[in-house]
Amino acid sequence: MSSLALVLHAHLPFVRHPEHDDFLEEWWLYEAVLECYLPLLDAFDRLRGAGLPWALTMTLSPPLCAMLRDPLLRSRTARHLDRVCELAVKEVGRIGGGGIAGFYRDRVEHLRARYHERWQGDLLAAFRGFQDSGELEIITCGATHGFLPLMADEPSAVRAQLRLAVEDYRRCFGRAPRGIWLPECAYFRGLDAMLAAEELRWFILDAHGVLLGHPRPRAAIYAPVFTPGGPAAFGRDREASRQVWSAEVGYPGDPRYRDFYRDIGYDLPPAELEPLIPLHGPRRFSGLKYHRVTGRFVPMSEKLEYVRADALAAVEENAQHFVASRRAALAPIQEAIGREPIVVVPFDAELFGHWWFEGPEFLERVLQLGAAPESGLTLTTPARFLTAHPTQQLVEPSASSWGQNGYSEVWAQPRNAWIYRHLRTAARRMHEAAERYAGDASLEPWRERTLRQMARELLLAQSSDWAFLMKTETAAEYATARTKQHLSRFDALARGLDSGHPDEARLARCEWRDTIFPELDWRAFR
Repeated sequence: MSSLALVLHAHLPFVRHPEHDDFLEEWWLYEAVLECYLPLLDAFDRLRGAGLPWALTMTLSPPLCAMLRDPLLRSRTARHLDRVCELAVKEVGRIGGGGIAGFYRDRVEHLRARYHERWQGDLLAAFRGFQDSGELEIITCGATHGFLPLMADEPSAVRAQLRLAVEDYRRCFGRAPRGIWLPECAYFRGLDAMLAAEELRWFILDAHGVLLGHPRPRAAIYAPVFTPGGPAAFGRDREASRQVWSAEVGYPGDPRYRDFYRDIGYDLPPAELEPLIPLHGPRRFSGLKYHRVTGRFVPMSEKLEYVRADALAAVEENAQHFVASRRAALAPIQEAIGREPIVVVPFDAELFGHWWFEGPEFLERVLQLGAAPESGLTLTTPARFLTAHPTQQLVEPSASSWGQNGYSEVWAQPRNAWIYRHLRTAARRMHEAAERYAGDASLEPWRERTLRQMARELLLAQSSDWAFLMKTETAAEYATARTKQHLSRFDALARGLDSGHPDEARLARCEWRDTIFPELDWRAFR
């Protein structure tokens, strides 16, 4: 038998704007809930009901956990579900309920009912329930998904990203995390010892991070390696990953699947999209999409109508192919390395349902097929595999990431490199403040609040999402504004701390707006 470990990385940057009733970037969360997280939980429920021995690993990053448990964002998510349902019902009235419009009405009403009745609006508790029953392993991430190699010259910032993530995980899930998704799978030499200090036992690297290690791994990426600092590193199987995520050569490009870009949010007159999309607001995706991929180079105006039965037939074909391909690929590897191999296949969770509409059905079917004895595979998690195979080779991994070209260039290039001198300066100031005040047993309340909020603002500025969005020029203006705003707030708070004259009104506004990590211990930056 060979082992298959599927890993989903669920993460969104912390976006919360209580000062606005409708804010475009908050839709990232609403879309993920409706299109990804609820369909995945639905699939998990069906797998549990079938009594199958499935196993899956999933990151729930600290910013995502904070948003899923935030009362304001939960109420706005519920409002969004109501409005999508209302639009779907209007669409049935416009074009009839016997086809795609009726499918969407039934689907979104079902998912809204699951959100309220099955999960009581608490998706964090829903995922935690699958971990507690043993099917799902939830792992942590950096506190705000900071790109750790570009913080390496300020070690206190790296330690804080790790320590605060572990502490937040304990509060969310009532236990310590065993593994961590390194933000962007990015590694630098010495990070393993920092992970060990937080009792993190394993992490994932892109293939070259393991393959270019020293000494070269004898089992390539088909076995974990122990690092000098202690934790185990698992290498990503690029071919298996590309088969699933690539719209060019992978399954999502099948012409039968739903097209992502053709959406009634852009096709219909604005007046017909209310109340979901404000009449005078910017155009945006509604989630109601009536066309299929059709072909890679087919213009939007020539896309054919989506046929649900055809798409589900493609799901079955692709799931069968994926499992058979993994079995065929691993059989000779087992013979070559002389022991049970493991293939680790990580993805961004939002691929399943958001970018690839049929992704949750595909994943569910793969888990069904993989759980069958005749699959020749054992569904597992990295933690389970390490328990069963505690002896592995010692290797020093190579610096790496899973970004374009494999290193740091996505997050440090002409469009975004300007941020790092400011982030380093702020990290150094935070470290110095933590050292100065950590031993003060009679710290005034305003200083305690200021130090905590300084730490929040720095952590939020460090999010790798902002640099990525600047590079891709997707929401680049928003990403730039967020980086500057957090750094500006940090600077103002730090000046108030140094002068002994706090701006209480500014501090209160920052606390009201940026609520992540309410129990944050700023001493983590020592």
